[in-house]
Amino acid sequence: MKRLLDIEFHKFKYSKSSKVLTIIYLVIVILLMFTGLIQVNINGFKGSLSDLGIFNFPYIWHLSTYMVSFLKIFIAIVIVSLTANEYSNRTLKQNLIDGLSKKELILSKLYLAITLALLTTMIVFIASLILGLFHSDYLEIGIIFSKMEYLPAFFISHLMFFCFCLFAGVLVKRSAFALGLIGVWWIFELVIRGLSSFIDFKYDVDTWNVIQHILPLESASLLIKEPFTKISIVQGGIEQLTQGQYIKDYGVSLINVVTSMAWSFLFIFWSYKILKRRDL
Repeated sequence: MKRLLDIEFHKFKYSKSSKVLTIIYLVIVILLMFTGLIQVNINGFKGSLSDLGIFNFPYIWHLSTYMVSFLKIFIAIVIVSLTANEYSNRTLKQNLIDGLSKKELILSKLYLAITLALLTTMIVFIASLILGLFHSDYLEIGIIFSKMEYLPAFFISHLMFFCFCLFAGVLVKRSAFALGLIGVWWIFELVIRGLSSFIDFKYDVDTWNVIQHILPLESASLLIKEPFTKISIVQGGIEQLTQGQYIKDYGVSLINVVTSMAWSFLFIFWSYKILKRRDL
């Protein structure tokens, strides 16, 4: 495993675009840590975001994983670029000549995806912990490390997306086309959502509630639901509008965990099958 990872990170080391995208990712995460200083005026409340309690433990785990999850596209481009460029640079063929099997080639990409998912999760954990220690009103150990299920959910959603990017890179062999394929699939899921919503409305059924747990991108996004309606001042306004009948489950759903892990396996399996049959 270490040998395969060394090979992948050696390629990363000499990829300028990969290093630039990684730096951009880290800079944005650091900038997000200063959002507590932003002044807001909501429903008569005037003060900084930190005064709203959004950086309190354990809420910070939910908020940070949700917000940072939108940045995974930067790391995804790194994976697509490193995978697709293997063909144009002929490094895949050279790796085979050097003694690697096609199975080891796919495993090296999988290990890279797992490592990047773990590193991004660790970055979110450290950033959230620092934010909470500075701004949270609750610093008891039991509260700080409670409701941390959003961190493993963050890892699983990123791993699935990275495996999808790996599959796209192996399938089409060009970075731009691979990213285009990912974008087309995202649009496809939006179309499916729109059609399902129309059918549900017209025939008074609930098809989307089933389909959303099957689609890869949608099921991964459902691992971490939006946290904003958990803020007391926002929740109070919603309860007034709905006369106290607003109820939402913010927990991590097991079915979405299973679906995301299944798609991760399928993307890696299909990548291996494609590479095994392809003449490099």
